[in-house]
Amino acid sequence: MDDRLRFDHLARLATPSGLFEHALGVTPRVEHGMCVDDVARALIVAVRTPEPDAALVALTDVFLAFLRDARAARGLLHNRRTAEGAWVDVPSSDDHWGRALWAWGTAARRSSSASVVVEARIAARDAMAARSPHVRAMAYAALGAAHVLAVAPDDTHAFALLADARTALRTDGPRPGAAWPYGRLTYANAVLPEAMVAIGDALGDDDLLRDGLTLLAWLVQEQTVGEHLSVVPAGGRASGDARPGFDQQPIEVACLAEAASTAWAATGDDRWLGVLGMCVAWFEGDNDSRLPMRDAATGGAFDGLHRGAVNANQGAESTLAWLATQQLGLAGVRVVSR
Repeated sequence: MDDRLRFDHLARLATPSGLFEHALGVTPRVEHGMCVDDVARALIVAVRTPEPDAALVALTDVFLAFLRDARAARGLLHNRRTAEGAWVDVPSSDDHWGRALWAWGTAARRSSSASVVVEARIAARDAMAARSPHVRAMAYAALGAAHVLAVAPDDTHAFALLADARTALRTDGPRPGAAWPYGRLTYANAVLPEAMVAIGDALGDDDLLRDGLTLLAWLVQEQTVGEHLSVVPAGGRASGDARPGFDQQPIEVACLAEAASTAWAATGDDRWLGVLGMCVAWFEGDNDSRLPMRDAATGGAFDGLHRGAVNANQGAESTLAWLATQQLGLAGVRVVSR
């Protein structure tokens, strides 16, 4: 694995006001605009990068400004914006709200810039005034709140959000005889057990922590064939569906990598570092089609894995999925080599 993250393609997708969502090959598709979902992911990768250079610091400022502009009343957020800077949706607490809170919490805990930390803490506190009816949005938000609580143990807003997220996850959570309690496997599946682990660890809820680890282990096994990952495709997966399924999305692998990293931090169990290694290997070609999913020449990643082929477009979500997975994998390598 390359020991250096390349931000060339991410910079190509960025502008002074945001980050284009889609690309045709490596060329940004300006007409498709920008979204909080991707900018939040970008901020997470940026603030987790040790000793960022001037170019990445400048990108971090762009991402922060974009998320700042997305904020609305009562903790809600816009998501979609045109290249010209016009918001085209109604503020809500859908998944993008949860991802933004995750990003602000990560920045509050991980950024080396005092000004970034202050802005992230303020934005996270405002966003924590809202709640979402969607369990995945609450799971993402809980990851951010757990980061805030780690640096501010007396933050009542973070504690309250974690308590409400625990209730949401328990309402839809593990039931006797149900391996996966959320129905059909769909998208960003690993964020649900990851949030259970993070909440259980933050609140000292050993039962929730144990159940989250159990569910995550099941999800890894469900998406492993032999020694490589075979992740849930874009159309989801139900019991009895043919396997492997295509098209597989990089974001599913990144979600597993994030969850494995959180599980390792909570337990110190090195098996989760092994899962991280499998996630990195998926991008490098150890997958169902034996094809690299990351572009070594650009630092980007391809949008989908098909049977015997890849979707050669390099959008923001896929590129950030690779950068995040590589980043977490390198951190795991450093732990093992100590």
